[in-house]
Amino acid sequence: MKWWLVLCFIWSSAQAQKVYMTSLDWPPYSGETLAENGLSVAIAKEAFASMGYELIVEFKPWVRTVATASKREKYIGYFPEYEFATDDFIFSDSIGTGPLGFVQNKDKPITWSVLNDLSDYRIGVVQGYVNTRSFDALVERGELNVEAAESDIANVYRIAKGRIDLAVIDANVLRYLIDTDPRRELIQNRVEMNTKLLAIKQIYLAFKNTPEGKHWQQIFNQGLTQIDLKAIETRLSGTSK
Repeated sequence: MKWWLVLCFIWSSAQAQKVYMTSLDWPPYSGETLAENGLSVAIAKEAFASMGYELIVEFKPWVRTVATASKREKYIGYFPEYEFATDDFIFSDSIGTGPLGFVQNKDKPITWSVLNDLSDYRIGVVQGYVNTRSFDALVERGELNVEAAESDIANVYRIAKGRIDLAVIDANVLRYLIDTDPRRELIQNRVEMNTKLLAIKQIYLAFKNTPEGKHWQQIFNQGLTQIDLKAIETRLSGTSK
C-alpha cells in the first residue's frame, strides 16, 4: 500500500509539471511538422521549461484552436496571437514580431496611403484571424470588401490566379510558403508583398482571463526573461536551410 501511494504521488507530481495549450499550423511561427514546432512554440516551450514546466502543444485548425482553448479546462490558452480587445483572454509579454501587410499579384501592384483607398478592391483574409484594429473596424463597418479563406496559402493561390486583389498576410509567412509550397515556381513568379505594411505586429501567448490564467501568464513572463530569444531564432534559422 505504501509503495502504491508513493507511485501515485510521483505520477501526480509528473502530471502537475505539464501545461497544455493549443496552436495552429502558421509557419514559420508554429506548425506540427516544423523543426521544434516553429519559432513561437520553441520560445514558449523554453520559457516554461526554465520555470520547471513542460508545455504540451496540440495543433488544430485556427477556429478550433481558439474555441478549444476557451471552452476546455485542460488548456490554459493558445498561441501565437496578436493582441486584441477581449474579455476572454489576457496576453503574455511579447515573444516576437511579425510584419503584417498585403500579398498582391506582381502584374497588378496596388498603391495606397490610407486603408480607405482600398475600398474598391477585393481583399482576402483568413477566417477568424485578428488583423489590425483599424482594418478590422473598417471591415466590421462594411467599408472594405473582404473575402474569408481557411488559410494563408488559399489566399496566396487566389492572388496568383487573379481572383482577389490583395490578401492580408505576415511577410514571414509568405516567404515560408513560397519557399516550401509544391507550386513554388507558380506563386514565386506571380505574387509579392505590397510595399506598404499594415503594421509590425507583436506576437503573444493568449491565456484565459481567469485567476489560473493570470497565474500561468506570470509564470510564463518570468520564464521569458530567463531565455535567449536570439539564440532560439538563430538555432531554428539553421534548421530551415
